[in-house]
Parts: sequence; C-alpha cells; structure tokens
Amino acid sequence: MSEEQLKAFWEAIQSDPTLQQKLQGVTDPNTIVDIAKEAGFTMSAEEIEKAQEEISDEELNSSAGGRSGVGCACT
Repeated sequence: MSEEQLKAFWEAIQSDPTLQQKLQGVTDPNTIVDIAKEAGFTMSAEEIEKAQEEISDEELNSSAGGRSGVGCACT
C-alpha cells in the first residue's frame, strides 16, 4: 500500500457512514485490512499499525495541550 492508498482510505472513511459503522470500535489491524479490502483498498496490517501509532501520537500531543489549557484556566 502506498501513502496515497492510506489517504484515500481515510477520505473514504470520512465521507462514508457505512464504512464508519463497519470500523466503529475496531482496533485489530487485520480486521481493518479486511474492511479496507472490501472497500477496494489494498494495505497491510503493519501499515495500519504504523498509521494508528502516528494518529495516537498526534492525539496524545493535542489532548495533552488541551488538558494543560484547562488546568491553567482553573487555577
């Protein structure tokens, strides 16, 4: 899978409620790969795991900043 495939899959997820529903609560990379294949995308479980790590890092960084701001507002 190329980065373009991953981006296209992400865009499809954002615009397709059925795809969103299928992926809701799914964390197993192999299951995500199966769902992606059903939707016409080709990727590996390793690529999904890497993408999940990158997203998790971004979420942690942004949420840590959010918590810090809330803490400062309360003091």
